[in-house]
Amino acid sequence: MNILEKIVADKYKEVQLKSSLLPVSQLEKSVLFERTCHSLAAALKGSKTGIIAEHKRRSPSKQTINQNTNVAQVAKGYQKAGVSGMSILTDIKYFGGSLEDLLLARAAVDLPLLRKEFIIDEYQILEAKAHGADVILLIAAVLTRMEIKALSKLAKSLGLEVLLEVHNQEELEKSIMSSLDMLGVNNRNLKTFEVSLETSKELSDLIPDQFVKVSESGISSIGAIKELKQYGYQGFLIGENFMKTPNPGRSAVEFIKELSK
Repeated sequence: MNILEKIVADKYKEVQLKSSLLPVSQLEKSVLFERTCHSLAAALKGSKTGIIAEHKRRSPSKQTINQNTNVAQVAKGYQKAGVSGMSILTDIKYFGGSLEDLLLARAAVDLPLLRKEFIIDEYQILEAKAHGADVILLIAAVLTRMEIKALSKLAKSLGLEVLLEVHNQEELEKSIMSSLDMLGVNNRNLKTFEVSLETSKELSDLIPDQFVKVSESGISSIGAIKELKQYGYQGFLIGENFMKTPNPGRSAVEFIKELSK
């Protein structure tokens, strides 16, 4: 069993437990459930930099990235830097995140917020809406086409946007459908955790123009972004590059200032 399979197996158990403790009817009573979501797709289209800055404390590939952050301060720092949106890891066991991180970020900023999670059940989409997310992530590697269709349609019905993540041509071809807003290419192989920007380059022509193209993982230089823009990418998910520093917000300010030159 590889790391992705372990994460997903644990996620099924987690969702089963959480849904038994907090029913859907309670999620729907959240004060945030009726709010109008911000559009990340529109923000990326209108941005010169396209940065989606991530809040991530740790990961299976890099055990500790930054355990000392205050998510609200990081969010404010990212907003000040002028990022297009913010990605928040909500997986506890493998990434040290939580839904409370999403709530705290929502209270601190009005940026489009992406719930970065291994979504395998409709319950998690309702959770995302109830905790202030604007966008959900669906990962093609762990979902069938029918699951992607059902989950993305539910998200859209709630006013959420959908970022669908792929790693190869096979995943991309099974996933293209009208209920998606953005297509993200993850440059990290989730089975080996090796990273290559060639993945984004190779898949760029296969992504229909109706979707905003997002490149994820391994983006740590200005040069990489400028290169990927030539392949039609408008969004760039950056996590470790900012989070590994003592002040992620300040790092984002400096990065975006350099990118804007």
